[in-house]
Amino acid sequence: MRISYSLRVLIIFSILFFSVRLFAQQAATARAKVNSPPPLPFRQVSGVVQDSVGYGVEMATIKLISAQDSILITTDKNGIFVLENVKVATFVLTISELGYKTVVRKYLNNDQASKIVLQPITLRNQYNELKPVNINGTPSIVYKIDTVEYRSSDYKVHANATVDELLKKMEGMEVGADGSLTYMGQQIKKANLNGKPFAGGNVAQAIQTLPADIVDRAQIIDDYGEQAARTGIKDGPSTKTLNLTTKADKSIGTYGSLTTQVGNDDRYNTLLNVIHLDANQQLTLIGKFNNIVTGIANANGNRVGSAGTAKTATPSLGYRDQWDKNIQVNASYVYNFIDNLAVNNSFGEIYSYGQNGLIKNTSSFNSQSTTDNKNEGHNASVEIEYNIDKFNYLQVTPTFNYTNSNSASDGSTDNISNFTTGFEHRMLKSVIGNQNNNRGAGITVLYQHIFKKPKRNFSILIGINTSNNIANGDKFTNYSYYADSTRNTLIKDSTAHLLTKRTNLSTNYNTVITYVEPINSFSQFQFEGKVNHNVYNNNAIADTVLASMQVVELTRLANIYKYSFTETRVAFNYAYNRNKLSFSIGASAIPTVLAGDKINQNTNENVSTSLTNLRVIPVIRLQYAWSNTQRFSLAYSGTNSIPDFQQLQPFTDRSDPNNIIMGNPDLKPAFTNTIYASYNNYLANSRFSYGFNINASDFRDQTVNNIVQVPELISTSPNKYKTINEIFYANLSGSRFISANYTISKQLADRRYNLSLNGNASYGYTLAMSNDVIYHNTNWRLNERFGPRINPTGDFEVNPYIAYDVIRTFTTLAGATPTLLQTISLAVDSKMYFFKNWQVNYSITKSFINGLGDLNTNPLVLNAGFQKEFSQRKNLVLTFNIYDLLHQNNFTQQVVTAQGVTNTLSNILSRYFLVGFRLNVQKWGGTPKRNGKTLKRKGDGSFIY
Repeated sequence: MRISYSLRVLIIFSILFFSVRLFAQQAATARAKVNSPPPLPFRQVSGVVQDSVGYGVEMATIKLISAQDSILITTDKNGIFVLENVKVATFVLTISELGYKTVVRKYLNNDQASKIVLQPITLRNQYNELKPVNINGTPSIVYKIDTVEYRSSDYKVHANATVDELLKKMEGMEVGADGSLTYMGQQIKKANLNGKPFAGGNVAQAIQTLPADIVDRAQIIDDYGEQAARTGIKDGPSTKTLNLTTKADKSIGTYGSLTTQVGNDDRYNTLLNVIHLDANQQLTLIGKFNNIVTGIANANGNRVGSAGTAKTATPSLGYRDQWDKNIQVNASYVYNFIDNLAVNNSFGEIYSYGQNGLIKNTSSFNSQSTTDNKNEGHNASVEIEYNIDKFNYLQVTPTFNYTNSNSASDGSTDNISNFTTGFEHRMLKSVIGNQNNNRGAGITVLYQHIFKKPKRNFSILIGINTSNNIANGDKFTNYSYYADSTRNTLIKDSTAHLLTKRTNLSTNYNTVITYVEPINSFSQFQFEGKVNHNVYNNNAIADTVLASMQVVELTRLANIYKYSFTETRVAFNYAYNRNKLSFSIGASAIPTVLAGDKINQNTNENVSTSLTNLRVIPVIRLQYAWSNTQRFSLAYSGTNSIPDFQQLQPFTDRSDPNNIIMGNPDLKPAFTNTIYASYNNYLANSRFSYGFNINASDFRDQTVNNIVQVPELISTSPNKYKTINEIFYANLSGSRFISANYTISKQLADRRYNLSLNGNASYGYTLAMSNDVIYHNTNWRLNERFGPRINPTGDFEVNPYIAYDVIRTFTTLAGATPTLLQTISLAVDSKMYFFKNWQVNYSITKSFINGLGDLNTNPLVLNAGFQKEFSQRKNLVLTFNIYDLLHQNNFTQQVVTAQGVTNTLSNILSRYFLVGFRLNVQKWGGTPKRNGKTLKRKGDGSFIY
């Protein structure tokens, strides 16, 4: 078939057109290849690994594989990882961590980008099922490095409950009625909200004012300070800290509450809280004002606080804000006032060594006193954090504090003694007034530089703190000596009226330098150099007041003494962190210098003393985690402590003519070796947890009293003596203390029933001296507590409790009577809701006490109350409470030391009632966002801007 001419022209034209087009495309491709820049030789790859609710996963293993790369690192405490010097932009990441499913992802990136930021990587929980169970999300308890974390949603509390009610339901936690908090027998000393101190860090204010329903997680943290948190170098003992993280949808909003109650005997209780949150922004106003009785037995049979009546006022202001992406400010001001009035009756025995073994050489005493203590204080601090850039960080923290206290007491003490010098009967009546004023200020600056090489960093901390304390005392004492055990025959009496003024100016200079040099992705060398220099300037003046009220200066009692203590610590450590195992091992050299100058009042010349010491101690920290619900920890620490001014002063203090103090400027600083170990396990499938910890301390060169008894003849025919105590100070090594705590908890029926068993056993061996003879005191204590929590419905809760506490002490001095104090406590507290908005609550404590002789008591303390809720939200509540209904809160407190035993019975008006109301208002605005994107969070709950 012939093709027409026109069709042939069209085919030829089409072939030419497509040939030209193909040639042009090839030419353009060739030009593009010639003009495009070559791929970068290296690039940085970063990202964050988070769990299912958005919190960073610490210590997750990141493995990057490409045609030219094989890199292995772990995430930091916030789940962040940074891979440097990656050669190829196309790679595969493998992310793994115990308790989570492993994630494998392939990434194709632009090879011209110098920094590649990956989208957040979410790990899902993985469980090895032993039997068919359903678990909602992550385990209730998770153990991380230096952190125990509780998921709050697993612990049910009633509407409008505060955080203390939530913590009571968590395993290992014990909450006191005064707001005190212990975890596994260890006191929690500071409280944070989303990673920063709340209300100045006051634990009681935090847990008694914050609403429970805003809390997402409660964390117990071993806090070694900001520098340790940033560098990873941990030195010395930690501070147990509670950190509360807010729920994502309740991190923006305002919460306010007002409680006001009044009662009989001028009792009142008022609490005002206003809290505003917006991501990292926090504004808080907390005011607490009350006049109540302290020393009331709580539900577990223990007394809360010292006995007496107390007027308190503790308002505080808090401010935290993220000024921009790089600057964060956290400031607080706290005012404290307390006026405590106590009427006490004490009796006991004082031990001493006698040359004649047939004589006990002991002294019994009985005293009555009324004391009124007024204290007020102001504390303010500002913490400014500046992330200069990704390599440099600066923190500046100025602080200020002022305290003023006034105390007035009058009392009498009746002593009957059987000494080697004979029988003595002494009666003392005294009126004492003291005023103390202290002003302090300081500033701490922390700088850290992070090098381009991963984990290599340098930091320096410089701190200066000064304190000026002025103490004025006025003491009038009447001494009377009798011939026998009665007060019928007076042998001699005398009076002493002394005015004292002491000024103590102290300044602390502190410098810490750290450097971390990584060896590989899992190990590093750590260096820490620390210098702590303390300077003290003391001035003491004493006057006597004659019968004519004339004031005469006692030059022989004047004292001007300046001394300083310098501790240098140089430590080299090797640290390893990978998967299940984390440890540090190394050594520290600790040289110390204690030097002083005293002005001789007679010659007006300086007398100088100086004492140096060197210790080398190991650095040991180990943690092994089988999973995120099971871990073992072991740590060693060594700390110096210097004697106080009274012990060091190179002169004789005769302000109390019957107790003359001989200072010793040659005292060495005491050194404490401490080993701490703990094991925790939470079986999520069974909701069963158990754990224990043990703390053992050995004391070297501990400062102890050496009381030397000197007889002074006061009458003849027959000869009668009075004994003067000359108190010397010496260093002794060998005292030790061991304490072990355990907790076992089992939750049943979807946590409606919780069985909790806690216990403590301790042993103390304390060295002491009397009349130049060394002896020792041993103390054994066993404390067992079983407290199930029964909450079958949301409207009924009952918590029975039984405890057994036994304390046994022995002293090797002849005549020192061993003590055995046993207390069995039976208690129950309950809350019952009925008719939807009514509540009845009560607590009953019955104690059986044995070991106090005639003062053995079996008090029954009953507290009760009811409340009525109003409004749809149940946020307006009418309250009525009555305390110690049976008026049996008459506990006796026993304190045993190496020098003797003291029993104190307090007389307090503990029966009273309070009636009032409580109002809660709150409004929440959802999850924090910036530029339309939800903010990510660090492990401590703070938001990443």
